[in-house]
Formats: sequence, C-alpha cells, structure tokens
Amino acid sequence: MKLSVLIPCYNEEKTIKAIINKVKQVSLYNVEKEIIVIDDGSSDKTKDILNKISNIKVILNDKNYGKGYSIKKGINNATGDLIIIQDADLEYDPNDYQKLIQPFENKNINVIYGSRRLKKNNYSYISFYLGGIFLTILVNILFPFSKNISDEPTCYKLFRSSILKKIKLNSNGFEICPEITVKILKLGYNIYEVPISYFPRSKKEGKKIKWTDGVKAVITIFRYRI
Repeated sequence: MKLSVLIPCYNEEKTIKAIINKVKQVSLYNVEKEIIVIDDGSSDKTKDILNKISNIKVILNDKNYGKGYSIKKGINNATGDLIIIQDADLEYDPNDYQKLIQPFENKNINVIYGSRRLKKNNYSYISFYLGGIFLTILVNILFPFSKNISDEPTCYKLFRSSILKKIKLNSNGFEICPEITVKILKLGYNIYEVPISYFPRSKKEGKKIKWTDGVKAVITIFRYRI
C-alpha cells in the first residue's frame, strides 16, 4: 500500500523542513510514503528550502492561488492508494498516521478524519475552537442520515484515492475542506474518526486562517448541500 502525503504551503520557512522531516521519519508498517509539497507562490525562503530537500515531489504555483488550489494539484499528482492532507506547520503530528491508516484494513471504510475533539487537546484561540464546533454541528444537521462527526474542519482527512480523485472540487481557498466533506457525504460515504493530537499556533506564529474563512465555510456547506 502507498500513502500520498499532500503538503500545501505558503510562506512556511520556519516549519517546512521540520514537518517534512517528521513525515519522513514516521514508520508505517507495510506502507510506502509519497510526499508531495505544493508551494503556493511563497515570497519567503520556503522554495529555497524545498530545493535542498531530497526524496520529495515539489510543485510550484506561479502565484498565491489558495490552499484549495494547491490541494487539487496535489490530488491530481498523487499516485498512492491513500491520500492524506498535511498542513505545513507543526499543529498536526504525523505520528498519528498509523492510527489513521489502520481502519482501512476494513474494506468498507473509505474516509477517515483525525478528530481533535476526541482527544484532550489545547486550544489557544477559543473563537476558532467554537467556530469548528459550529461547522461540525451544521454538517451533522444537514446530513441527519449519515454517521455524526465531531471535527469537520480538521486538517487530517484521509481517503482512498479512488474515492477522492473522482470528486470534482471547485474551491481554491480554505473552504475546500467543507466542500470535500459535503461531497463525500452526498455520495453516501460515512466518515469515520480517529482521535489525534493537536498543537495550535497563533497568528503571530503564522496561522493564516481568518474569521472570514469561517463565513466562507458556512456558505460552502449550504451551497454544495443544496
């Protein structure tokens, strides 16, 4: 089995090398790793750092299009049996990969989300935490016949590539995450969850998502549900 790790990044010179090293060092039983880094027009030293790292596939966007645009490029270039999205900071721990992959031994499971709410984690910004709860509740209300989830906005979304590659995705920004969730549920797939660790960073440390992205997420959920 092969796992494609998609790492969209934008101006992450402080963490990009560290997160790639963490992904490389993770030992997965009988699973090969493919690391695809999509640089979204970084203006800092991110590209220079990527050029010095071996055994990764690097895709360079000619300008800053957005996280969604980069994820779509990564999906198109992925060759693994499974695909996972990995942020370029250090908020999510690749050591959780093994727990996320294990449920795929069940052939009936096609989508796994890593849930930050199923494990006791620190949240430095309560507004983002509450916003994530709201989005999760909204999805559960709009899909009452699906298996309820606890953490819709999680970065760790893991799919059988055959499922993800057949979904037409339109979003170019952060709203690609709720678009994926809604379209997965509309296709009738249940989302299974595994508890994961979470180490939040502040805006000062480079966190890029804004409250306006939350509004876009709500609009996206309703748009693709209808």
